[in-house]
Amino acid sequence: MYDINKVRADFPILSRQVHGRPLVYLDNAATTQKPLCVLDAMREEYLNVNANVHRGVHYLSQQATDLHEAAREKVRAFINAEKTEEVIFTRGTTESINLVAASFCEAFMKAGDEVLVTDMEHHSNIVPWQLQAAKRGIVVKHLPITDDGRLVCGDDIATYLTEKTKLVSVAHVSNVLGTVNPVADIIRLAHQHGIPVMVDAAQSAPHMAIDVQAMDCDFLAFSGHKMYGPTGIGVLYGKEKWLEKMPPYQGGGEMIDKVTWEKTTFEQLPLKFEAGTPDFVATHGLATAIDYMQSLGLENIQAHEQELTRYCMQQMQAVDGMRIFGPAPHLKDAVVSFLVGNIHHLDMGTLLDQLGIAVRTGHHCAHPLMQRLGVTGTVRASFALYNTTEEIDALVAGIKRVSTMF
Repeated sequence: MYDINKVRADFPILSRQVHGRPLVYLDNAATTQKPLCVLDAMREEYLNVNANVHRGVHYLSQQATDLHEAAREKVRAFINAEKTEEVIFTRGTTESINLVAASFCEAFMKAGDEVLVTDMEHHSNIVPWQLQAAKRGIVVKHLPITDDGRLVCGDDIATYLTEKTKLVSVAHVSNVLGTVNPVADIIRLAHQHGIPVMVDAAQSAPHMAIDVQAMDCDFLAFSGHKMYGPTGIGVLYGKEKWLEKMPPYQGGGEMIDKVTWEKTTFEQLPLKFEAGTPDFVATHGLATAIDYMQSLGLENIQAHEQELTRYCMQQMQAVDGMRIFGPAPHLKDAVVSFLVGNIHHLDMGTLLDQLGIAVRTGHHCAHPLMQRLGVTGTVRASFALYNTTEEIDALVAGIKRVSTMF
């Protein structure tokens, strides 16, 4: 296990105060803080290697291109993709899913065809499909969940698949409940029916090792800002056999082979899906963040965060009126959503903020899940590799203090 005090020193923001109190940052599922090495790497590139990538013959352009493509290879190795060409840079998980929704539906789906999601999805894995439903007449179906936030079907989705199901798109880890879904089993069963699977890994890539070949997913998406990298950069992994057949998501520079008034031909993968100037500094920042995580060991990060989750849920049991959403600690990862008595989630979050404790409140971009749970929102504490049990003690003490006010 790594030295938590040494790790925290890599994140200067953690030493600041909020409202005159030490910051306790527990909103990592929304965005993580960035270590100095990431900030330094990006600053260094802006200072000394700032030039547009690809096609440039001058030195700075070639140097920037090398860093950009090295980042792509870094991501490939991080998720164990077979080919670097299967790694597409986007602005984040949301754009990655929108890309698949638009391009996959155009290539492979017609009116009446179905995409299957779950009741625990983030809006980013619901709304893009609904837009395609309105545009193309496809049907969006959803897998139900149990009261404690697990899939009713467990890993057996066969009874929910029909001859019209063309794609399954599922969160690896719920951003509200922390539920870790059995995606490898879901993929295996879907593939037995010839159905590809998209995995939303926004909440899993920061916390556990991802192996797309072992998982055998057809598409996978995640965001840099949730894994200690910069905002505005994300990744879409797609199997080459699907990406080759899908049309471009956007048009413009970078992604074309040749343009005439009569016809345009497109670049080979992955540039085919990367219209316009990429955020080549952010890709370098993402690669640096991956290096940082790997230097600590993903297995160490996961073990640390699982212990924080277990400890938090255990300590919260001492709070009168506490209601924790989601499954048991061994079935979830790095997220604890809760309500206390009749205290509104916004009131709890606002008052915790006055104590220097940063949590997320509201529906967490998961309205259908809130409806299923029968609430308007929750308070969410989410953990990262730099959080401590002392911070959880501060959270629980803060919850108790707020509770006494009501």
